[in-house]
Amino acid sequence: MPGSDQELCGIKELYSAPSADIDIVAVHGLNGGAQKTWTSDKNKICWLSDNALLPKYLPNARVLAWGYNANVTSAHGRNTSSDRILQHAQTLIADLHADREGASLRPLIFLCHSLGGIIVKRALAYSQSRTAAKIAHLHTIFTCTYGILFFGTPHHGSGKADLLSSLQKIVSLTVPRKLLQTESSLVRALMEDSEILQEITDHFVPLMPNFRIFFFWEQERTDLKYTKDYIVGEASAAPTLDDTERAGIAADHRNICKFESKDSPGFRVVVAALTRYSGDAPKVIGARVARVERALREQRLHEAQETLHKTPLEEYC
Repeated sequence: MPGSDQELCGIKELYSAPSADIDIVAVHGLNGGAQKTWTSDKNKICWLSDNALLPKYLPNARVLAWGYNANVTSAHGRNTSSDRILQHAQTLIADLHADREGASLRPLIFLCHSLGGIIVKRALAYSQSRTAAKIAHLHTIFTCTYGILFFGTPHHGSGKADLLSSLQKIVSLTVPRKLLQTESSLVRALMEDSEILQEITDHFVPLMPNFRIFFFWEQERTDLKYTKDYIVGEASAAPTLDDTERAGIAADHRNICKFESKDSPGFRVVVAALTRYSGDAPKVIGARVARVERALREQRLHEAQETLHKTPLEEYC
């Protein structure tokens, strides 16, 4: 049933066109699920797979959801993850590459909710660095990524305190205050070392010219039981940067990426962006793949020449 995937880990195919020429990958945030994050609470419709929604407007796409253990507490009998951001990022790249065997050069577009965007940014930086001969296959995820849509992802604040405040609000959405001393390694990493998020953003910024990017921010306050507040502010969720797009969605942090119909706030803007990106991606990514393959061949040749010219003493240094 839609929304019943809390423990699903790995890639789940939600829809596939007979001759798909682009992969759309959805990544959830803390306490989310591969399918439930994108499923309306009212009518239980998942817009990523419902035939009247995304598949109708992008008939050439294969739509995937990636699940990972994002539970922040073991309350209600749920297991928490010992992994932190880097481990989740590495797993995402490995899972995606394995799933794309036979179509590893197909263009990619990511949909990211909340802290799922942090994992995707870290994953793309990790993939970009994988150029050695035996692991260069992992580099293809970076090479083939054309677009990223961020829904309420905390990219930065005016200082560490602002970023930490956003993180605390995200956790408090589903975790009572008395349980905030949680055993989740992911949350500990975020709460204790929130500068990690800023470092990830700093590493991601030089890569941004490679992608089409759309930032979405929440326009409604979220009910936190003790108050109502914006979980991730506009400035953090949608920084004003050259060559990026930004828009607000009339929904709170939980519902910013849940569309129950084509008339839901934000749906038309999201679909219009995905339609543009998926139309432009094949040509751009095809040229990029050819360029990267040439560069890697030259790198291998250079490495081989360096090895041949090394003296016996240098080889043991």
